[in-house]
Amino acid sequence: MSSENRATGISMNTSERRSVGVIALISLIRMFGLFALLPVLSLYARDLEHATPMLAGLAVGAYGLTQAGFQIPFGELSDRIGRIPVILLGLGIFAAGSVLAAVSHSIYGIIAGRLLQGAGAISSTLTALISDATRKEVRTRSMAVFGVGFGISFFIAMVVGPLIAAKFGVQALFWVAALLAIIAGFMLLLLPEIPKARKRESWNFLPAIRPDLLRIDFYVFLLHTIMTATFVALPFLLTRRLGVSLTDQWKIYLGALSLSLIIAVPMIMKDHRQGRGSLIGIAVSLVVVGQLTLTFFGFSLIPVILALVIYFSGFNFLEAGLPARLSVLADDQVRGASLGVFSSAQFLGAFAGGLIGGRFLGHGRPADVFFVCALLAGIWLALQSFGRFRHS
Repeated sequence: MSSENRATGISMNTSERRSVGVIALISLIRMFGLFALLPVLSLYARDLEHATPMLAGLAVGAYGLTQAGFQIPFGELSDRIGRIPVILLGLGIFAAGSVLAAVSHSIYGIIAGRLLQGAGAISSTLTALISDATRKEVRTRSMAVFGVGFGISFFIAMVVGPLIAAKFGVQALFWVAALLAIIAGFMLLLLPEIPKARKRESWNFLPAIRPDLLRIDFYVFLLHTIMTATFVALPFLLTRRLGVSLTDQWKIYLGALSLSLIIAVPMIMKDHRQGRGSLIGIAVSLVVVGQLTLTFFGFSLIPVILALVIYFSGFNFLEAGLPARLSVLADDQVRGASLGVFSSAQFLGAFAGGLIGGRFLGHGRPADVFFVCALLAGIWLALQSFGRFRHS
């Protein structure tokens, strides 16, 4: 059992609570700008000039490629020059990409804007800043708060994104993303003084790619591959197969996400008490069941809602639990780089998911995409079971 689990009676102090709250809120509003596009962008992109199903999928997941490419350099840079300058740089790049996409009217302009959005790769730096601001005894708790903020952003975006797009158009979501990035920059002023991490004398990040860390990196890659591919196909299923208008889809997301919390939150709390890892297999199983239900029962609304409840239950647990586990396992002096590798895997998964979704949606069958996602989750479940067997 970890030292943190033995010290569950230790509470965050005022400075830690304020730091974690502000950083989590910055991440929440920044990620809203990305997540709000998921339910609507594939539909919008396929109607643009020169659009194909593959390019539409690329528009959804393109940000993941540059996020993956810049997370490690930005994490490394934050270990050298400090977290705040890197965060401000990333927010500025993200805002510029949002504006580029907002003023573009072709599929290639949208893809270019999404690539530039992704180049503002500060997720690893934000999580490293949380680690700087908190003691080891409360770090898992602080990372769980950060993960919950990530989940809340996803929750709100799934509901609000379709509403904004229906009333003002999808391009309005890009303008909202740019504005929120600017607001996030000013929110850094609300942070209390945070002890600076000891600067490294070397750029070597080999300690950030230990086998136990790489295993978690691969898990988050699969998680976001499945998530992005799902949201390439899901809007088509709801709109063109089930006849749910864009203005009504928020009700489905709100209901499914709300019900999923009944399952996910107790899992997160139980996992925190017992030590992370014990419930990962259950969460991945939920993802498999949700995807298979979408595959074979996507012809009716009630089974689709049930499938989303099951899928979101597993997704929300994993989204909160995986970064918390990695932040505790990573060495202090390479935490920024370790979280950079993690975030790179996460966003590379988003890029891969966009390509997979676009490729298998090419014949207009969303079920093909969901089945591929079920296969990927099945592979993950087999790897997780094998890993636990080896270490038992």
